[in-house]
Amino acid sequence: MISTIFDLKLDLKPLYRAVASDKVMSKIVKKLEGLKICSTPTAFEALVSSIIEQQISLNVALNMERKLIKKFGEMLTLDSDTYYAFPTPEKLSLASLKQFRACGLSTRKVEYIKRISKLLSNGELDLEEMKSMSEERIFRELLEIRGVGIWTAELTMVRGMQKYDTMPADDLGLRRCVAEYYTGGKLVSSDEARTIAENWKPWRGYASFYLIVAEMIGVEA
Repeated sequence: MISTIFDLKLDLKPLYRAVASDKVMSKIVKKLEGLKICSTPTAFEALVSSIIEQQISLNVALNMERKLIKKFGEMLTLDSDTYYAFPTPEKLSLASLKQFRACGLSTRKVEYIKRISKLLSNGELDLEEMKSMSEERIFRELLEIRGVGIWTAELTMVRGMQKYDTMPADDLGLRRCVAEYYTGGKLVSSDEARTIAENWKPWRGYASFYLIVAEMIGVEA
């Protein structure tokens, strides 16, 4: 699990070679050399978190996620500190609407999460098995799930399935970062962001992560 979370076996050299011809990205990866994406231990955690984060600010979403984890996750106290595991599909499938709503989630998002949790609990859906599929097939299958759109599917694939050529180009924050580094601050559309990202194949998702971190800490390129 530790290896999965920190992607310890991933060799970043192919990423750096892939973006070498992009003057902007090549400078960014050089300044952030060694940086890796932290993955969620399970695809289920990534999918639930992505649903919670739909169309709200990240800070608000993270607060909801913390409440959800503390309310439904298993707890461990060690040396006076308390730690929480992400809730299992079984636990969330049995939770009531009232319990979910106490965490701040909308009724619609509760419906999505409970249905996905039930599908996993019943064995009708296996997100871990999907990891062995091609990115195209995973994307199609995720879109078949109620409550999962393009942005949610792509974000889940990057953060929870280690599919690092998947780029959540509909994300406004990512498009803002692309604009800052590539278009002089002029906001780009999702299609324009994808066109710029062609230079990062087959690492578009990973390069996007580097771009976001670069913008956060003020890396010049």
